[in-house]
Amino acid sequence: MENIKEELKDLVENTMIPEVENYLEDLHKLLETNSQTPDDMLAIEEMESFLVELQNVLAVIEENKTPDSEYQRIYDYIMQNLDEHAHGHELEQQED
Repeated sequence: MENIKEELKDLVENTMIPEVENYLEDLHKLLETNSQTPDDMLAIEEMESFLVELQNVLAVIEENKTPDSEYQRIYDYIMQNLDEHAHGHELEQQED
């Protein structure tokens, strides 16, 4: 389990944060054209909060005071959500 911190850091830095930032950028473009819906506004709030949480995960990794089991739990949680998200997109594509 020695590498779990590095795996989690890599996942957060190179996958999660860029995806959240890209999604936020798309949502902010809606604001610029004043074409956002109430759901878009809620998504902006949630994604900004999620981005802060991801940055907090990186800070905790840097502190190196958390047991590896907690890093593993966070990593597994993120991967599960990514799998569910990917599966949801597969279902949407099959319906089209």
